[in-house]
Amino acid sequence: MIIRQARLDDAGQICAIHNAIIRDTEITFTTKERREAQVAADIALRWSAFQVAEHDAQVVGFAYFGPFRAGPGYARTKELTIHLTPDARGHGTGRALLRRLEKEAIAQGVHVLVAGISAANPGGIAFHAACGFDEVGRLPEVGIKAGQWLDLVLMQKILPKGMDPADSDDAAG
Repeated sequence: MIIRQARLDDAGQICAIHNAIIRDTEITFTTKERREAQVAADIALRWSAFQVAEHDAQVVGFAYFGPFRAGPGYARTKELTIHLTPDARGHGTGRALLRRLEKEAIAQGVHVLVAGISAANPGGIAFHAACGFDEVGRLPEVGIKAGQWLDLVLMQKILPKGMDPADSDDAAG
């Protein structure tokens, strides 16, 4: 398995993974499938923060992070997404992607990674907990999919070597 930065030509394979999850699961509350052009734009936007796992020349998973919330006070907090094909689960692929994202986040001065996980995805919650994320909140019935209300579990990980708050833009003035 190879973990590498996503390329624009990965967009089709990433779409296939993501759209299967959108169609067939409650892992994401999204019901609108992604188009290749949207995924290519995300890759271009998040370049170093968009990683893929490749096995036998096929993308079997992807992970990225982006803004958690708007506003300069949240600049050092990012929200991450990790999705894998069913066959890639349970083989260390998710951990390898997460490790790569954490390294990139630290290099970019990110202090906290946040994961918003559907409570209908107990495997995702257990995965994040095993990787050092703490559950910090649960929002009951904030999503709806397949005719059922879904809870959102918020988990976070404070990264090592995080930025000193005194180095932030607002500390200077």
